[in-house]
Amino acid sequence: MKRIFVLPLLVAGLFFNAQSIGNSPYAAFGIGDIKYDNTTDVNAMGGISTAYIWDFNNNFNFSNPAANKNLELTSLKVEGANENNFFKSNYDNMSVTKHSSYLSNISIAFPLSPKVKFGLGYQPYSSKKYSILSKETFTDGTVKANLFSGEGMISTVQAAVSYQISPEFGLGFRTNFYFGNVYDINELTYSNAELINGYETKNKTKSFNFTVGTAYQKKLAADRKLTLGGTLTFGNTGKLETQYTNSTYFYTTGQTKNNVSIVDSKFSENKDLIPLGFSLGAGYGKDAKWFVGTQVDYNKSQIDFITDPFANQASYKISAGGWYLPNYNNFRNYFSRVTYRYGAYYEKGNLSYMGTNVNRFAITGGLSLPFENKSASRMSGIDLGVELGQRGTLENNMIRQNFVNLKVGLHFADKWFNKRLYD
Repeated sequence: MKRIFVLPLLVAGLFFNAQSIGNSPYAAFGIGDIKYDNTTDVNAMGGISTAYIWDFNNNFNFSNPAANKNLELTSLKVEGANENNFFKSNYDNMSVTKHSSYLSNISIAFPLSPKVKFGLGYQPYSSKKYSILSKETFTDGTVKANLFSGEGMISTVQAAVSYQISPEFGLGFRTNFYFGNVYDINELTYSNAELINGYETKNKTKSFNFTVGTAYQKKLAADRKLTLGGTLTFGNTGKLETQYTNSTYFYTTGQTKNNVSIVDSKFSENKDLIPLGFSLGAGYGKDAKWFVGTQVDYNKSQIDFITDPFANQASYKISAGGWYLPNYNNFRNYFSRVTYRYGAYYEKGNLSYMGTNVNRFAITGGLSLPFENKSASRMSGIDLGVELGQRGTLENNMIRQNFVNLKVGLHFADKWFNKRLYD
């Protein structure tokens, strides 16, 4: 069974009851808004991670678990995100602003040996929070009210291991465990009716999939290097359980359903929750000074919860970015030891409406600010990132979403878990 939404109705309802929209109306489709598994520093570089090997020894790359040959310290990260969305539609030329904040990453990583590195982390995978009310008044004075609402989140816990086969070539493996619940309901009632008709969808998931990665870095001159990388995400071990219920009821004080009568109820399972995808990247840089890279990500279409005039399709993303570090050994000038990050991306989204794709593009930037007067190889500090972009279009009465997303992270790195050689 599929959910059917009409985008002009979403547009109208978005502005009629805008205060209850949590993030984006596009979260009403499928399992919600997908959150990229990027840390603050990677996000500030446009999302390039597949061919990104940090020059120093205090950072772990979860996106490509093979790109961690330099990690020698325990790395602990705690990060948060603040999303600021500005919606606009040609429907009466209306606009709305929405904000949300959430914990975006907790991770720890450390070397098991000079060749083997291990990381464990938590991140949100998708989120859904919206409430859209549409009203229509007929000539006889009867009012028809239609409420679309949804909430919930799917999270992921990741465990990654890297193995350095040679100084140039590394392999990596990451397992991803997804868990959580997302919920949608469409409630219809009339002003002269005593009961509400509610069509409810509850999705519950516990699922595994896997990512394999490879990374190759070659010294081209005394201080220059070329980096190549690739990842493949595959396999769905687990399932998405979906319970559909069509019922009638009315609300009492405290929004408690009363006199519930089930009209129809169905249950289904789907194993294709997380789409197969791959990423290819390349980068070039100067040791401890600068780096620039680019990558292409591709994902097959996700579970199809929707039907005409919508389409669920494969998506791809093209990213470019890098970093610049003026002089990590200059202890007289603090800003010489700040890492400056920059990037941009364009994404062809997986959702389209009447042949019009819901695409996204953005420019990004950020800083890594060290805490102490130590070299970058032992750098603990604050990571800051900003993302400015646009999603969707005003064509076909659709919604254009401008966004300014802020990220902040605390990064601690030191020699933990090491055995003492001397007392």
